[in-house]
Amino acid sequence: MKHLALITLVALAACKEEAAEAPAPVDLTPDALSYFCQMNIAEHGGPKGQIHLEGYPAPLFFAQVRDMVAYLKSPERDAKITAIYVSDMGVAPNWRQPGISNWIAADSATFVVGANVAGGMGAREVVPFADPADANAFINQYGGSPLPLNDIPDTEVLGPVDLDLLLETPA
Repeated sequence: MKHLALITLVALAACKEEAAEAPAPVDLTPDALSYFCQMNIAEHGGPKGQIHLEGYPAPLFFAQVRDMVAYLKSPERDAKITAIYVSDMGVAPNWRQPGISNWIAADSATFVVGANVAGGMGAREVVPFADPADANAFINQYGGSPLPLNDIPDTEVLGPVDLDLLLETPA
């Protein structure tokens, strides 16, 4: 019986070590570059994303949440993901300035998918909100549907970008 208790304690201790705390979000700086295009994020409006990878000192930043979700759906990654954050557009100063520190965990956000809005790189954007009521107000103005991160369809982030669409840029 003592051996069983000892084995249980060792197993629980091992589980605790593996369940490391997620790193905190990093404020967006004026010189942050977008992962895919290596362009300065501050020059592009709309919501942003950041992904933290195990063993990497700095997160990967994304100029569009759409691009961040595309990265998540890609099978090719450099390391294990330890945290994912997105701009809370419900408290953003405006679309052009989405904020530098209003990050929320992506798995708790409500994403507006299919809205008639262009993100920082000109493609239709996937827009995150901490408060579902803010997401619904956005939907009333720009269209779209509220979805959790895991339900965002591949076609919204991996399909071709139709730059001929007349997408709005929110105020």
